[in-house]
Amino acid sequence: MNWDQVEGNWKQVKGQARAKWGDLTDDDIDSVDGRRDMLVGKIQERYGKARAEAEKAVDDWIASL
Repeated sequence: MNWDQVEGNWKQVKGQARAKWGDLTDDDIDSVDGRRDMLVGKIQERYGKARAEAEKAVDDWIASL
């Protein structure tokens, strides 16, 4: 799955994102609204990861969908 598909199906995949990153709140997930850069930022904020590390985590998650 690519990010365009994730963005288009965000309502369906946001539960999987919430399961993957349990420290993200429902408000965090809702505010992402399918935007990759917002998800990366929220992961950085909640998990204290570097931007590159958060981007890799998102890319790995997308590849697993």
